Amino acid sequence: MSGGTPRGGGGLMRQRHSQGYASSGDDLEDDACSRHRPFLAPSPPPRTWIEMLENFLWLASAAFILYFGDQHSNLIYLLCHDNRIRRLPLYLGMIGIGLNTMIFIYTTILVWSARRFDEKWGLKKWEVTSISVLPFATVFGIISFCMFSFALWPIWSFLTLPLLFTLFMACMVVIPCLIFGTLRPQYYDELRTD
Repeated sequence: MSGGTPRGGGGLMRQRHSQGYASSGDDLEDDACSRHRPFLAPSPPPRTWIEMLENFLWLASAAFILYFGDQHSNLIYLLCHDNRIRRLPLYLGMIGIGLNTMIFIYTTILVWSARRFDEKWGLKKWEVTSISVLPFATVFGIISFCMFSFALWPIWSFLTLPLLFTLFMACMVVIPCLIFGTLRPQYYDELRTD
Protein backbone atom coordinates (compact mmCIF):
# COMPACT_ATOMS: atom_id res chain seq x y z
CA MET A 1 0.00 0.00 0.00
CA SER A 2 1.60 3.27 -0.99
CA GLY A 3 1.04 6.83 0.15
CA GLY A 4 -0.60 5.98 3.46
CA THR A 5 -0.25 7.63 6.87
CA PRO A 6 0.45 5.80 10.10
CA ARG A 7 -2.53 4.92 12.18
CA GLY A 8 -2.70 3.80 15.76
CA GLY A 9 -2.49 0.01 15.72
CA GLY A 10 0.36 -0.35 13.28
CA GLY A 11 -1.58 -0.13 10.00
CA LEU A 12 -1.62 2.50 7.28
CA MET A 13 -4.63 4.55 6.20
CA ARG A 14 -4.93 5.98 2.71
CA GLN A 15 -5.61 9.66 2.27
CA ARG A 16 -7.79 9.98 -0.79
CA HIS A 17 -8.90 13.59 -0.56
CA SER A 18 -5.71 15.27 0.58
CA GLN A 19 -4.33 18.05 -1.62
CA GLY A 20 -0.77 17.01 -1.03
CA TYR A 21 -1.33 13.31 -1.71
CA ALA A 22 1.06 11.99 -4.33
CA SER A 23 1.08 8.40 -5.46
CA SER A 24 3.93 6.50 -6.98
CA GLY A 25 1.67 5.39 -9.82
CA ASP A 26 0.99 1.88 -8.59
CA ASP A 27 -2.24 2.90 -6.88
CA LEU A 28 -4.23 4.25 -9.82
CA GLU A 29 -7.66 3.59 -8.35
CA ASP A 30 -7.55 6.67 -6.11
CA ASP A 31 -8.25 9.18 -8.83
CA ALA A 32 -10.06 6.89 -11.24
CA CYS A 33 -13.49 8.25 -10.40
CA SER A 34 -12.42 11.89 -10.42
CA ARG A 35 -11.20 11.93 -14.01
CA HIS A 36 -13.47 13.37 -16.66
CA ARG A 37 -14.45 10.90 -19.30
CA PRO A 38 -16.21 11.96 -22.47
CA PHE A 39 -19.80 10.83 -22.72
CA LEU A 40 -20.18 8.26 -25.43
CA ALA A 41 -23.74 7.66 -26.46
CA PRO A 42 -24.52 4.00 -26.84
CA SER A 43 -24.17 3.08 -30.45
CA PRO A 44 -27.25 1.56 -32.05
CA PRO A 45 -27.02 -2.09 -32.92
CA PRO A 46 -25.86 -2.72 -36.47
CA ARG A 47 -28.67 -2.93 -38.98
CA THR A 48 -29.34 -6.19 -40.66
CA TRP A 49 -29.80 -6.44 -44.40
CA ILE A 50 -33.50 -7.18 -43.87
CA GLU A 51 -34.01 -3.88 -42.03
CA MET A 52 -32.12 -2.02 -44.72
CA LEU A 53 -34.22 -3.70 -47.42
CA GLU A 54 -37.43 -2.75 -45.58
CA ASN A 55 -36.29 0.86 -45.30
CA PHE A 56 -35.38 0.92 -48.97
CA LEU A 57 -38.80 -0.47 -49.92
CA TRP A 58 -40.62 2.19 -47.85
CA LEU A 59 -38.55 4.95 -49.44
CA ALA A 60 -38.93 3.53 -52.96
CA SER A 61 -42.70 3.20 -52.51
CA ALA A 62 -42.96 6.79 -51.26
CA ALA A 63 -40.85 8.05 -54.15
CA PHE A 64 -43.12 6.14 -56.56
CA ILE A 65 -46.22 7.74 -54.97
CA LEU A 66 -44.68 11.22 -55.06
CA TYR A 67 -43.48 10.91 -58.65
CA PHE A 68 -46.47 9.23 -60.30
CA GLY A 69 -49.29 10.76 -58.26
CA ASP A 70 -52.47 9.96 -60.20
CA GLN A 71 -50.61 8.82 -63.37
CA HIS A 72 -51.07 12.25 -64.96
CA SER A 73 -49.07 14.48 -62.62
CA ASN A 74 -46.99 14.12 -59.48
CA LEU A 75 -48.39 14.30 -55.95
CA ILE A 76 -47.02 17.77 -55.17
CA TYR A 77 -48.71 19.23 -58.26
CA LEU A 78 -51.93 17.44 -57.34
CA LEU A 79 -51.89 18.83 -53.80
CA CYS A 80 -51.40 22.36 -55.12
CA HIS A 81 -53.69 22.45 -58.17
CA ASP A 82 -56.22 19.61 -58.30
CA ASN A 83 -59.83 20.66 -57.77
CA ARG A 84 -60.93 17.18 -56.65
CA ILE A 85 -59.11 17.58 -53.33
CA ARG A 86 -61.13 18.94 -50.44
CA ARG A 87 -59.03 21.91 -49.34
CA LEU A 88 -60.24 22.54 -45.77
CA PRO A 89 -59.48 19.00 -44.51
CA LEU A 90 -56.14 19.10 -46.35
CA TYR A 91 -55.16 22.34 -44.61
CA LEU A 92 -56.36 21.07 -41.22
CA GLY A 93 -54.27 17.93 -41.72
CA MET A 94 -51.24 20.06 -42.55
CA ILE A 95 -51.80 22.15 -39.42
CA GLY A 96 -51.94 18.94 -37.37
CA ILE A 97 -48.67 17.71 -38.89
CA GLY A 98 -47.11 21.12 -38.20
CA LEU A 99 -48.23 20.98 -34.55
CA ASN A 100 -46.83 17.45 -34.23
CA THR A 101 -43.52 18.61 -35.71
CA MET A 102 -43.34 21.51 -33.26
CA ILE A 103 -44.07 19.17 -30.34
CA PHE A 104 -41.31 16.77 -31.39
CA ILE A 105 -38.79 19.56 -31.95
CA TYR A 106 -39.67 21.15 -28.59
CA THR A 107 -39.31 17.90 -26.66
CA THR A 108 -36.06 17.06 -28.48
CA ILE A 109 -34.52 20.43 -27.61
CA LEU A 110 -35.87 20.19 -24.06
CA VAL A 111 -34.30 16.77 -23.60
CA TRP A 112 -31.02 17.95 -25.12
CA SER A 113 -30.72 21.00 -22.86
CA ALA A 114 -31.96 19.28 -19.69
CA ARG A 115 -29.56 16.33 -19.98
CA ARG A 116 -26.59 18.69 -20.02
CA PHE A 117 -27.39 20.35 -16.71
CA ASP A 118 -29.20 17.73 -14.68
CA GLU A 119 -27.15 15.13 -12.84
CA LYS A 120 -29.80 13.59 -10.60
CA TRP A 121 -31.27 10.18 -11.19
CA GLY A 122 -35.00 9.62 -11.26
CA LEU A 123 -37.88 11.18 -13.13
CA LYS A 124 -36.79 14.52 -14.52
CA LYS A 125 -38.77 17.57 -15.61
CA TRP A 126 -38.19 16.87 -19.32
CA GLU A 127 -39.41 13.29 -18.92
CA VAL A 128 -42.62 14.53 -17.32
CA THR A 129 -43.07 17.08 -20.11
CA SER A 130 -42.38 14.47 -22.79
CA ILE A 131 -44.88 12.08 -21.25
CA SER A 132 -47.52 14.78 -20.81
CA VAL A 133 -47.41 15.91 -24.48
CA LEU A 134 -47.48 12.37 -25.86
CA PRO A 135 -51.31 12.13 -25.89
CA PHE A 136 -51.54 15.46 -27.73
CA ALA A 137 -49.05 14.30 -30.37
CA THR A 138 -51.02 11.07 -30.79
CA VAL A 139 -54.34 12.89 -31.15
CA PHE A 140 -52.88 15.38 -33.64
CA GLY A 141 -51.45 12.49 -35.67
CA ILE A 142 -54.74 10.57 -35.78
CA ILE A 143 -56.74 13.68 -36.65
CA SER A 144 -54.24 14.58 -39.40
CA PHE A 145 -54.44 11.08 -40.86
CA CYS A 146 -58.25 11.26 -40.91
CA MET A 147 -58.23 14.74 -42.46
CA PHE A 148 -55.78 13.69 -45.19
CA SER A 149 -57.87 10.58 -45.88
CA PHE A 150 -61.02 12.65 -46.23
CA ALA A 151 -59.27 15.26 -48.40
CA LEU A 152 -57.62 12.79 -50.80
CA TRP A 153 -60.45 10.23 -51.01
CA PRO A 154 -61.94 11.70 -54.25
CA ILE A 155 -58.70 10.95 -56.12
CA TRP A 156 -57.64 7.49 -54.91
CA SER A 157 -60.75 6.24 -52.99
CA PHE A 158 -59.88 3.14 -50.93
CA LEU A 159 -56.19 3.30 -51.99
CA THR A 160 -55.84 6.53 -49.98
CA LEU A 161 -55.32 4.59 -46.72
CA PRO A 162 -52.31 2.49 -47.87
CA LEU A 163 -50.94 5.52 -49.73
CA LEU A 164 -50.95 7.64 -46.56
CA PHE A 165 -49.57 4.79 -44.47
CA THR A 166 -46.70 4.32 -46.94
CA LEU A 167 -45.86 8.04 -46.83
CA PHE A 168 -46.00 7.94 -43.02
CA MET A 169 -43.62 4.97 -42.85
CA ALA A 170 -41.22 6.67 -45.28
CA CYS A 171 -41.19 9.69 -42.97
CA MET A 172 -40.42 7.41 -40.02
CA VAL A 173 -37.43 6.07 -41.95
CA VAL A 174 -36.15 9.53 -42.93
CA ILE A 175 -36.71 11.52 -39.70
CA PRO A 176 -33.94 9.88 -37.62
CA CYS A 177 -31.44 10.80 -40.33
CA LEU A 178 -32.28 14.50 -40.24
CA ILE A 179 -31.20 17.28 -37.92
CA PHE A 180 -32.09 15.50 -34.68
CA GLY A 181 -28.84 13.54 -34.88
CA THR A 182 -26.89 16.79 -34.56
CA LEU A 183 -28.74 17.75 -31.39
CA ARG A 184 -27.02 15.06 -29.35
CA PRO A 185 -25.37 16.70 -26.35
CA GLN A 186 -21.61 16.98 -26.24
CA TYR A 187 -20.81 16.85 -22.56
CA TYR A 188 -18.94 14.85 -20.00
CA ASP A 189 -20.91 12.31 -18.03
CA GLU A 190 -19.31 10.64 -15.09
CA LEU A 191 -20.61 8.08 -12.66
CA ARG A 192 -19.11 8.43 -9.23
CA THR A 193 -19.31 5.63 -6.71
CA ASP A 194 -17.87 7.43 -3.72
